[in-house]
Amino acid sequence: MSAETLEKAIEKKPAEALFSKRRRKLVADPLIDDNPITIQVLGICSALAVTTQMKPTLVMAISVIFVVAMSNFVISVMRNTIPARVRIIVQLAVVATLVTLVSEVLKAFAYDMYKELSVFIGLIITNCIVMGRLEAFAMGNKPYDSLLDGLGSALGYSWIILTVAFFRELFGSGSVFGIPVYNYVSSIFGPDFSLATNGLMVSPIGAFIILGLIVWVQRTKTGYVEH
Repeated sequence: MSAETLEKAIEKKPAEALFSKRRRKLVADPLIDDNPITIQVLGICSALAVTTQMKPTLVMAISVIFVVAMSNFVISVMRNTIPARVRIIVQLAVVATLVTLVSEVLKAFAYDMYKELSVFIGLIITNCIVMGRLEAFAMGNKPYDSLLDGLGSALGYSWIILTVAFFRELFGSGSVFGIPVYNYVSSIFGPDFSLATNGLMVSPIGAFIILGLIVWVQRTKTGYVEH
């Protein structure tokens, strides 16, 4: 073997950049083009249940980001040691541990929010987005890529539910994050001017309407069509 051939054999492929184009795509695609709610139609139940106000929705979004990103990372680290026949059980155990951690942190530092969201935080365990990313991506990819994939999917989920919550709280209660926006606007135009809230927005029907409008706008913009 010549020296030139030996050098080529020894030469290593340069390491991929931490935020290469491919890795940025892992985070960016679920935000719009492959959104877990509007495109994959996953996680719809929580999108309807917790979005009546911005505060609980923001807490739910942060919780899902933590659980999805960290469960993807942990399962990817363990992927080569998990027997195929028990992989779902292991995945559920990891997700349940992370959800319990989130629940205990809320109980310790935000008890009122814990009482409001306790049932829905527990249901993150059964969220299709979490288990879907573990099975479809984390079980076959490296930890860092899996972390980015989980982060992207969770952010895509989060901005949708926060948008739904914004319009539901604004139109249904006349406020945003508890700030009485309608009262403030009415005070500007005088006592004879008032804005009426819409009771439909605080019901699940209102959530369906807003979510449907978001899906319509997004799919019109991207040209996505169901096959």
